[in-house]
Amino acid sequence: MAQPDIEKQPPTALEDEWLDEKSPSQYSEEIPDQQARRSPFLRLALTFLAWMIVFNYTHITRFFPSQKLVFPFPRHQLTIKEREELFLSVPNEESAIEASLAYATHPHLAGSTEDELDAKTILHLFQDELNIQKPAHLPIYKAGSEASRNATLLLSTSDASNRPNAWIDTYYPVMNTGTDQYLEILDSEGKALWAADLVEDGDPRDSDAHKYRDTIPAWHGLSAEGDAAGQLVYANYGLKEDYDELVARGTNLTGKVVITRYGRIFRGLKIKRAQELGAVGVLIYSDPRDDGYVTEANDYPPYPAGPARNPTSVQRGSVQFLSIYPGDPTTPGYPSYEDAERTDGTNIPKIPSLPISWNNAHRLLQEIGNIYHEKDGKKVLSGNASERNIRIANYVDTRVTPIWNAMASIPGHIKNEVVVIGCHRDAWVMGAADPTSGTVSLHEIVRGFGALLRKGWKPLRTIVIASWDAEEYGLIGSTEWGEDFAPWISDHVVAYLNVDVSVDGSRFNVQGSPSLAHLIKKTASDVPHPTKKDKTLWDAIYDEGPYTDLQSLNATVDADVLETFANDDKALKASDTQVRPLGSGSDYTVFLQRLGVASSDQGFVFTPSDAVYHYHSIYDTHTWQLRYGDHGFHRHVAIAKHLGLLALRLSDALVLPLNTTQYSLELEDYLTKVEDLVPSLEKEAKHVHLSSLRHAIHDLQEASAKLDKEKQDAEEDFIKLLKKMHFPPRQFARTIKRGRSLYRQVKDAIKQVFGVSPPTDTQLHLLSLRHAESWEEFMEYVSSLDHNICARRAGLPHPIRRFIRAAKRVGAANKKLVAFERGFIHEDGIKDREWYRHLGVAPGKWLGYGATTLPALTESITIEKNLTLVRHEAGRLEALIRDLAKNITP
Repeated sequence: MAQPDIEKQPPTALEDEWLDEKSPSQYSEEIPDQQARRSPFLRLALTFLAWMIVFNYTHITRFFPSQKLVFPFPRHQLTIKEREELFLSVPNEESAIEASLAYATHPHLAGSTEDELDAKTILHLFQDELNIQKPAHLPIYKAGSEASRNATLLLSTSDASNRPNAWIDTYYPVMNTGTDQYLEILDSEGKALWAADLVEDGDPRDSDAHKYRDTIPAWHGLSAEGDAAGQLVYANYGLKEDYDELVARGTNLTGKVVITRYGRIFRGLKIKRAQELGAVGVLIYSDPRDDGYVTEANDYPPYPAGPARNPTSVQRGSVQFLSIYPGDPTTPGYPSYEDAERTDGTNIPKIPSLPISWNNAHRLLQEIGNIYHEKDGKKVLSGNASERNIRIANYVDTRVTPIWNAMASIPGHIKNEVVVIGCHRDAWVMGAADPTSGTVSLHEIVRGFGALLRKGWKPLRTIVIASWDAEEYGLIGSTEWGEDFAPWISDHVVAYLNVDVSVDGSRFNVQGSPSLAHLIKKTASDVPHPTKKDKTLWDAIYDEGPYTDLQSLNATVDADVLETFANDDKALKASDTQVRPLGSGSDYTVFLQRLGVASSDQGFVFTPSDAVYHYHSIYDTHTWQLRYGDHGFHRHVAIAKHLGLLALRLSDALVLPLNTTQYSLELEDYLTKVEDLVPSLEKEAKHVHLSSLRHAIHDLQEASAKLDKEKQDAEEDFIKLLKKMHFPPRQFARTIKRGRSLYRQVKDAIKQVFGVSPPTDTQLHLLSLRHAESWEEFMEYVSSLDHNICARRAGLPHPIRRFIRAAKRVGAANKKLVAFERGFIHEDGIKDREWYRHLGVAPGKWLGYGATTLPALTESITIEKNLTLVRHEAGRLEALIRDLAKNITP
């Protein structure tokens, strides 16, 4: 685009004042022999060139025609209100539906050809919407290569491009795919009496499910290969408590095949405990009891005829031991480069397992007979074993498989502070809800950011957007990237915002670091409710599904399941913020629980009165979404608006909107929960003293209160000085800025032609300080300056010197806010699962999905029951908290 001519006018009085200050060339010390070599011609040429660069950009572009501007300069800089209104106007239902059709109508298993094509489609989305120039060759880099490293590491340096960028990082984890699976009931001679049909029926009324019914086998990702037979024992949900109950009843699981139902905990942990107790195989099925009111028993037809569960549906999924460590099993703690040194994975099963349908489970449970019996008026596990043996066979193809993280960056003014937004892209089959609903929301966010960029927006902080791969196998894409760039993330990432499943039900659910809770709530309160007028998105946290009439008609429903949902509702209402802590199960894990980055996750989730969501089945389709999940795609759009607005407020706020005081107050609630557990130690309980730890938390609360005052004072001081600052007219400042950009590009040419040293980056930054067109640009230059230069302030005018001090004060406050979450990271990690380093929150050792607060201390009581360990963990946590209080004190 041709640059319009700039009318030459005499400088204003303000411009005179700025131009009369000391020239940047006078800030550096000249080398005598260089001075001696300079000729009058040289000085004349340099003066002429500098004048041309600064005041005659139009003429310079005739000599350097490659200088083109991607976005036209805006007539005025968008206010925060204008930015948010513009962003919120972009995501829409029609675009969301089109995106779902593009991604959710074909299988895209991690590492497959379709997955790679989808990664390239996302790359093109980034390039098109963010107006990124497409190179001659697709920017697909091997992880660990110089190109891959630079794409991320240079974002926070002075060499960072001022334009958005997009690329793909390729990692090489070990994964497997199912080849052959068998499930049989054997007679006394070992011959098959009954063989299960392990393929979902693929009803033609859902055309995509019908088309791809047998494309992806029903198997468990990262499951062990094996062929085993044994008596069948029912273990309910496969909780540790369920296995403990069986053991207490005298049930011997050695040589047995265990059958459990899905739910409550991560599927891999059901297998882990069975394996430890000597089982030879595990079957996991989807039980209609967990479907709430919408069941065939209540006269609802099964999908696709109606909203109830299709009885042939199967939930695939990873059986990695997630609470031990996520990511590539063979590269724990370091990235899976193509030539990485690999270990034997210690977080994967050694016995075979299969996911099965309710139809097959129902037949198998008949072999056991009574799976429960009454004891003291309560239903308990019977521990009965089948008379016949059950054969389970699982054959897999295990290999190093490439995966592709599609990445994009939007450079900010402050390059050393970064906000990351992520959603995984891979699915077990079509994955219309998991994860395509999240990808659809991310798609709409990218479109919204593109609209802002076209209006001249540049975020205050850099934004990185990620479409992660291989999440379904065990958070592999995000974990490998996090391990790859761990020091950079620790130094620069201020928050990670995750979306996985945007919509699989009616209730808005959000989890996150306590420091983000108030921001999350405020932002959700500023987004309209997707389906109810005069309501906000935040009001949807108590929404229920459309099939509520059954609740008043005494419909058949499992009492234990209703009690679980009721307890969840009770806990939600009792929470101060209604933002629950994060466990694991999605891509925030490496950011929060290994690196200490404040994180969040969100989406609309299932309630007992919703249509049944066929998780990880062939029936997780676009057709299901349109009919039952989110007719009209209003919830998809609401999530896009909320998550995008959240990112804008984190990236564009002067002072980071992180509430450390809310966090420190919740810590005291966490400790109270621990104290409630102490009596379980029985005789040793009287020797547990946690008062010193509580005092440390009080000290942290006081330090946080001081930080609250400091960040408020710093912001007020900055704004006060801002009102007194007079930035040069936009046209004049733009000219200076363009000149500076060209000056940097031709400085090597100057040196080659005239034999002199070009101006340094510091000199150019100091020139820019004088001619910043906005406070955001001013912050950019200040954040890039060497500390010593800032201390001397290099002869800058007094108002700029004061402004530098104010800007640095704000920056210091922000560093302390970011340091709060980092402060819970302990290098020794948590006992038996040292990959997890966050002593404030982690996935429970026997939960996987669910969060355990103060995990090392809590589990020293509930699992280890070891007084010495309790004292050790209390002391370790106390030391961490006291150090944190010192570090955040202004």
